[in-house]
Amino acid sequence: MNLFRLDASIFPATSASAELASVAEAEWSAAHPGATVTRRHIGTEPLPADAWALATTAGFNPEAERSQAQNDAVALAAALVSELRGADAVILAVPFYNFGVSQHFKAWVDLVIAGAGPTDPLLKGKPTALITTLGGGYSPGTPRDGWDHSTSYLERIVRDVWQADLTLIKRELTLAASVPAMEPLRDLAAQHHTTAKGQAREAGLALAGN
Repeated sequence: MNLFRLDASIFPATSASAELASVAEAEWSAAHPGATVTRRHIGTEPLPADAWALATTAGFNPEAERSQAQNDAVALAAALVSELRGADAVILAVPFYNFGVSQHFKAWVDLVIAGAGPTDPLLKGKPTALITTLGGGYSPGTPRDGWDHSTSYLERIVRDVWQADLTLIKRELTLAASVPAMEPLRDLAAQHHTTAKGQAREAGLALAGN
């Protein structure tokens, strides 16, 4: 058995998404002691910004005419695809930055698509936990309802393009404990935290087949 875990936080020591991912991973590992966990942390070890363009343009050139940089990008894209294809279960921990998708995660998605193709359902039926964390509140009825330009994209790629058997875990208000202006929201934030941890545990059990 092989679990693939992707982290995208640029603050790994205090990451809310990593905390939830670790809860889910612990449940999976408890059910599969000694099994393999393949990790990729694109927040602390980001993919090259130009790799997607190089891998994509390589496809328009005969292999013998590709530059070394193009060959390296194609090999990187293939390696990313292999990590997903080789997994029995997947955890994706993706924070919300600047009202949208983390640039690190977008670069990873683009390279995976360059390696697998734009319509390849490479996670078809594969149990996948998608964990996303948001510093503020973006739910219906909040002042910033409609400002979350990340979650729908994440679901579109992972569920609709890659056809994963997807469980979404979304925790809001992660900054309430540290931002003075959000003090009135701290009790609600604590409830969100507790709920998300419970969902992460359930997701880990589901990933393990329990």
